[in-house]
Amino acid sequence: MNRIPTVLLSLSLALAVLTGGLIWYVSDHFVSSEGSPTASAMVLGGPFKLIDQDGAVRTDRDFHGKFVLLYFGYSFCPDVCPTTLGVMSDALSKLDGKAQRIVPVFVTVDPERDTPAALKKYLAAFGPRFMGLTGTVPQVKKMAHEYGVYFAKHPIEGGGYGVDHSSVVYLLGPDGKLVTFYDEQMTPDTLAKDLATRT
Repeated sequence: MNRIPTVLLSLSLALAVLTGGLIWYVSDHFVSSEGSPTASAMVLGGPFKLIDQDGAVRTDRDFHGKFVLLYFGYSFCPDVCPTTLGVMSDALSKLDGKAQRIVPVFVTVDPERDTPAALKKYLAAFGPRFMGLTGTVPQVKKMAHEYGVYFAKHPIEGGGYGVDHSSVVYLLGPDGKLVTFYDEQMTPDTLAKDLATRT
């Protein structure tokens, strides 16, 4: 009897069992019945020190006591960033007084081009309540890493570069801890409805 196919079959079965167990563990421990992370399950975030669009130093402590709607992107982004920021802006406009409890924050993943002045000009299109944050490349990388955000430069045709990045909107509570997150499928109505129940 040829032992190699038998060994390979055994390894395949073991891998399937391990994969199934991993999927169960993640779904059971990190995702609530509504499909969003439970606050106790996911530990994201941490202390940071960056510069806002007015040149002022901002740290995580500045946002304690407020809900934060946090998004990582960059001002040269051709599609997903302006679309996401537009959804955030529209959702907040539907919340009336509750919107005052929420600070929309945009953290650049392209600090080399997104200076405070560039962020100020860019965010003006989405309303005066948006705060933009930038800093040195190591500072931005550190904060992105703490939130599990991926980003990487890639060259574009004709010169220059774009930035590939994950696209997730985080909702942080007044204690600075993760409440939930939203993906690209959110609409202004669904986001506003969810925020109204959580803030």
